[in-house]
Amino acid sequence: MYPQIEEIMKIVMEEKVPIVFTSAGNPKAWTGKLKAEGIIVAHVVSSSKFALKCAEAGVDAVVAEGFEAGGHNGREETTTLTLLPHVRKAIDLPLIAAGGIATGQGMAAVFALGAEGAQVGTRFALTEESSASDAFKQKCISLQEGDTVLSLKKVSPTRLIKNDFYTQVQELEDKGAPVEELRTLLGRGRAKKGIFEGDLNEGELEIGQIASLITEIAPAAEVVHSIIDEYNETLRTLSEQHF
Repeated sequence: MYPQIEEIMKIVMEEKVPIVFTSAGNPKAWTGKLKAEGIIVAHVVSSSKFALKCAEAGVDAVVAEGFEAGGHNGREETTTLTLLPHVRKAIDLPLIAAGGIATGQGMAAVFALGAEGAQVGTRFALTEESSASDAFKQKCISLQEGDTVLSLKKVSPTRLIKNDFYTQVQELEDKGAPVEELRTLLGRGRAKKGIFEGDLNEGELEIGQIASLITEIAPAAEVVHSIIDEYNETLRTLSEQHF
């Protein structure tokens, strides 16, 4: 996917980056080389089948990402709440949940399903410190349910916001256009154009479903404290319930 990956990974290993998350490929490709340099490796998966491949490759942790997540997703289209129990049964490695988590309630839910950690993407993309453009951030906090969709399924399933670019993709997919035509439309740098340069019409606007629950751009520290407070309050509420 990234032609400069060899150069990037060389720098990662030279600089002894302590933890590396890999995805979208065979975990064997880099796990051994990274671990030989003392680097902790976590790999992102969308199914229990790929989680088992991670265990065989020797990764240190697995990220189970449901298709609520923004950006590139697995072809299985499995939700986080369904995916986690399958992966938990398949492997004994530390398990991190991803996809649709932006609140303490969400964190409590994935912990209840066997995760030891929660990966939060969309919420931090919509913080003051995020390098995303202001136009993109404001667009995201205005989203309602159903405003993001899984598209580009023939190329690489990607969750993005409905806009002019999405409409063009759908028109090609609806008429059964070949993969090559879709790739030509996608081109290069379309996500950068949308997310970082703020082209809300022709850019590829990748964000998770959970964006529809986010209504303000807050400092990252405030988000962290809010999630922790919500998590603790959720546990207190649950402890008071009796069945």
